[in-house]
Amino acid sequence: MKGSPMPSQDPNRQVALVTGASSGIGRAAARELAAAGFTVIGTSRKMGSAEPLAGVTFLDLDVTRDDSVSALVDEVIDRFGRIDVLVNNAGAGMAGAAEESSISQTKASFETNVFGTIRMTNAVLPHMRSQGAGRIVNVSSVLGLIPAPYMAVYSATKHAIEGFSESVDHEVREHGVRVLLVEPGYTSTGFEASSASPDSPIAAYDQQRDIARNVVAEAMRKADDPTVVAKVIVAAATDARPRLRYPAGPVARRVSTLRRLVPWRAFDKQIRKLNQLPA
Repeated sequence: MKGSPMPSQDPNRQVALVTGASSGIGRAAARELAAAGFTVIGTSRKMGSAEPLAGVTFLDLDVTRDDSVSALVDEVIDRFGRIDVLVNNAGAGMAGAAEESSISQTKASFETNVFGTIRMTNAVLPHMRSQGAGRIVNVSSVLGLIPAPYMAVYSATKHAIEGFSESVDHEVREHGVRVLLVEPGYTSTGFEASSASPDSPIAAYDQQRDIARNVVAEAMRKADDPTVVAKVIVAAATDARPRLRYPAGPVARRVSTLRRLVPWRAFDKQIRKLNQLPA
């Protein structure tokens, strides 16, 4: 496991661990947490190629491997003495109709987005319980709250993270630990452009798949900067009275409110309209 030289560590300074920190939301979160006074460890599968970031120690991690996760958590505790905040940000996108993705491809998406989050959570919880405090901040999405035509598998992973986080939060709260959700909207990270395409494309979906791709491209023109999400992650990590859910950005806040208040028939109609689906 490759990492930066061991820094001089203040034993009273809180330590934040951020997955998927080589770029995008994860890198911005690492930067903002460092600015907020945390000792920050940023991780990714290829941290050797990441540009240095002031106040952040970079370490290699593959969240899809049990041995990598356990070794990383052990190293952080050995080097820094504690873990106060875990930000589960590592994830991968997937576009296309649900029927077009093989079970193998779907499993790969869940392996990173869901099981990676669960691995990291389970790995840090014993330490957080023993110290009687901790925050686990899981980066979800507004697509964990609403339907996402032609992004069904990705949306399913985020719905899973929502249910997992809310449930575990109830389990660990009595031990001084909170599990919280940050829910971004479209964010200018290149994430959507790098999303996997279906491995079993079906001609019947070609036209609507192209429309869905154009809808996303248009939304990305007005996407939030990653710093918008990063500042919300810092709030979730530091609020004296944390909320379970933190929508990040104006679109995310609006979607979250509408999902709670709008009758389901009206909401369903709006989803089809926004995604340019036949009425």
